Amino acid sequence: MAEEIMDDPGQSEADFSAALDGLETLNRITFAHVPLTRFLDRLVAEQGLSSLSLLDVGAGGGDALRAVARWGAKRGVAVDLWGLDRSPWAERHARTRGTPGGWITCDLFDLPPDRRFDVVCCGLFAHHLPDDLLVRFLRWLPRHTIRRWLILDLHRHWIPWAAVWAGTRLMRMHPMVIHDGPVSINRGFTRADWTRLVAEAGVEAETGWVLPFRWAVSGPGA
Repeated sequence: MAEEIMDDPGQSEADFSAALDGLETLNRITFAHVPLTRFLDRLVAEQGLSSLSLLDVGAGGGDALRAVARWGAKRGVAVDLWGLDRSPWAERHARTRGTPGGWITCDLFDLPPDRRFDVVCCGLFAHHLPDDLLVRFLRWLPRHTIRRWLILDLHRHWIPWAAVWAGTRLMRMHPMVIHDGPVSINRGFTRADWTRLVAEAGVEAETGWVLPFRWAVSGPGA
């Protein structure tokens, strides 16, 4: 299976940052953060929360954290936000875009076991992991989650592949985004994939399809 250029540590910071800007544009025009904020709406309503801590794994440029900050301000929910990304350039990019909260630069599996958050989420990160690491990540999530965790990732299907292939070219996006966008779709998931991976991990999880062509996989903290 083809690899994404963004995963190559040999890329320059300028190219990495330009690609993050392109991905943030795609997230914005596809309303990619709506499933996350709806998930948080349900959580605070069910558990009567007025505050929560949240860790975004593979936070990239921080656009999901900024969306949650806006959601918290609108809902009157105090949010303690954290981003985690192993790229040494991610935090600098996120800060220049006004991302609030704390930041952790490390491999996710190096996070100390006592670091736990009410919510742990990730968007468009899981498809970067090979199956063995994704199963390990599924086991990692409950251990670092107090209330609920959420994975949002791509549905592997020809319709989003064609839309991303054409859209990134029509919008004259960065070459890395033009290459990585369709590759990401091909590295995405079907329901059968998630059923198999969750069973192999042995974790409690619910899987549902959400717009636009995404999977939402969520479960409780340990």
